[in-house]
Amino acid sequence: MHIEFRHLRTVQAIHEAGGLARAAEQLHITQSALSHQIKGLEDQAGVELFVRRSKPLRLSPAGMRLLKLARQVLPQLQALQEEFAGLRDGSAGRMHIAIECHACFEWLFPVLERFRKTWGEVDVDIRPGLAFDALPALLKEEVDLVISSDPEDLPGVTFVELFDYAPVFVAASTHPLARKPFVDAGDFRGETLITYPVERSRLDVFSQLLIPAKVEPVAIRQVELTAVILLLVASNRGVSVLPDWVVREVKYSSDYITRPLTANGITRRLYAAVREGDLDKRYMKDLLDLAGTEARKLQDA
Repeated sequence: MHIEFRHLRTVQAIHEAGGLARAAEQLHITQSALSHQIKGLEDQAGVELFVRRSKPLRLSPAGMRLLKLARQVLPQLQALQEEFAGLRDGSAGRMHIAIECHACFEWLFPVLERFRKTWGEVDVDIRPGLAFDALPALLKEEVDLVISSDPEDLPGVTFVELFDYAPVFVAASTHPLARKPFVDAGDFRGETLITYPVERSRLDVFSQLLIPAKVEPVAIRQVELTAVILLLVASNRGVSVLPDWVVREVKYSSDYITRPLTANGITRRLYAAVREGDLDKRYMKDLLDLAGTEARKLQDA
């Protein structure tokens, strides 16, 4: 038996309309074509689907089984059609984000909060890109956007500039290094360095300062949360290096000091890596615009 979606729509329309004439009108076909369709379906099934002598027209027990199927299948089909329509016009889709910047969670959440209010049909998810190879995952379409400070020359991938930031030294205001106008790599030799639980090559303090200078802190303590890092720093349990926008509120606290790394400071740039084919999607453009707006707020703070 070959059942088509139009057959399910026909059975449902006749049941709801109570007659062939009104059902044909709803389905935008002639009553003759509708009768022919029912006859063909009944011939396939080998049973009557309607009780012909009843008014309004009633479904037979076999017809009721078909109606039950129609009520299960047709809403799912309608939902799928709407989803495909959303994909075509750019109002729906998927935005799975990998973050190679541990501190960026705090910056990204306000962006996504604004994004969801406009793009409720876009499935949003965040994956810590430090736990896997984020850029290869982007190429394999396992994620749709990667936040990174290390752009690469990858075919089919565009790195969109988000904002520049400065990694800064953070210590308790009573720390001996608080008297210095800036800190150098050598200043870390006798210090406990408090960092996020990330491999060294992904941390600015190592990649931009300590590894090139071949300097090793006396100890390294890994902490998940920025708030806990600052708590430990304020208690003189160690020092840290954090993006300047993360510690913008610390600048107004008497418990901490922030100092540039080296006399000239160090500047880093944050990027959004996106597949070139996704750049024209409306929701992708909007997310990148929101990211830029939020970044400007951070820099102006």
